[in-house]
Amino acid sequence: VQLQASGGGLVEPGGSLRLSCAASGFTLNRYAIGWFRQAPEKEREWVSCIARNGNTRYADTMKGRITISRDNPKKTVYLQMNSLKPEDTAVYYCAVDRNAILIWCPDATGGYDDWGQGTLVTVSS
Repeated sequence: VQLQASGGGLVEPGGSLRLSCAASGFTLNRYAIGWFRQAPEKEREWVSCIARNGNTRYADTMKGRITISRDNPKKTVYLQMNSLKPEDTAVYYCAVDRNAILIWCPDATGGYDDWGQGTLVTVSS
C-alpha cells in the first residue's frame, strides 16, 4: 500500500489548488481515503474524507471551500481547495482506512492505517 500526495505549492490568498493522492498496491474503491493537514507547531487535523461508496465528509474549518473526489480507474483522490486563506498553510497528507465500512469514513488520525508523505501548501501574498 502506497500513497503519493502532490499538487501543493505557493498560492495567494483567495487562490485555488487541487491536491492529488495517487494510490498503488490496492484497489482504491475498497477503502476510505482521508485528507489531513499539519501546520507548524500544531497537531495534525482532519480536513476531509471519502467513503468507499463515495460519501464525503468535510471539516467545518474548510467546508464550502473544498471538494473531495475520487477517480477509481486512475486510482487517485483529489482535494480541490478554493478561496484559500493564510491559515490554510500546512503540509497536507492523504491516508487510507483499510477497515472502512461502506458508507462512512473516519475523521481521526487513528482511523487510518497508511499515510502518504505530504505536500506543502503555502498561502501567502
